[in-house]
Amino acid sequence: MAVSAYDLTGRTAFVTGAAGGIGRASAILLARAGATVHCADLDMSGLDETARNIKEAGGTAHLHHVDVTDRHRLRRAVASCERLDVMAAIAGIMHSSPVLETRDDDLDRVLNVNFKGVLYACQEAARLMLARDSRGSIVTMASGAVDTGGPGLLCYGASKAAVVQLTKTLATEVGRHGIRVNAVAPGWIRTPMTDRHDTEAQAHTESLMARMSPLGRVGEPEDIAHAVLYLASDASAFTTGQILRPNGGVTMPW
Repeated sequence: MAVSAYDLTGRTAFVTGAAGGIGRASAILLARAGATVHCADLDMSGLDETARNIKEAGGTAHLHHVDVTDRHRLRRAVASCERLDVMAAIAGIMHSSPVLETRDDDLDRVLNVNFKGVLYACQEAARLMLARDSRGSIVTMASGAVDTGGPGLLCYGASKAAVVQLTKTLATEVGRHGIRVNAVAPGWIRTPMTDRHDTEAQAHTESLMARMSPLGRVGEPEDIAHAVLYLASDASAFTTGQILRPNGGVTMPW
């Protein structure tokens, strides 16, 4: 396939969670592919650094101080785009607690960010694309947690499973308008969200995940950014309603 299939010159992308980790890596890579990138996050210092990286490489970035759980602020940010070709709904949070110790406010907080925040981003992006009669690609961020059970991951896993269902359902509803909707479900990725305060525990977890992978390593944010770029670009023009799993092979079916 020609490299030009990944060229996003003249297109506009909106990335939530762009202040760090997978969101930052995706925003930078989309800009390198030629897109004008709108970067949204609550962390303004992180956004500034992302924008600096994009601009130093010759790209174009616009910043939005946005809480993805605030539908109205997110709507205004998305509507400020002159056009919208790509929505990458990446913002998310982690929470860990045993099922029997999970509190209502834990579940509500994680679902609000990881599911409702993604839902709002998808809704606003699809509405704008439909209103302007433009084709586009919506990319959501799921997780390898949707394929396996894990102690302490009820809230996180449930929120990401909901993202998968949203992705598939929305794909069936907007596909006839030329809008594609796909999800990325990463394995263990070395990001600020997966950092542990206990460095020994962090090293143990990364070592375990690396041993589980046939590739013998954990992932980096750039590994997932390339999956986002693929789904954002014409290289995936016949792909919708799919869950792409860049996880080092840790969840291959038996």
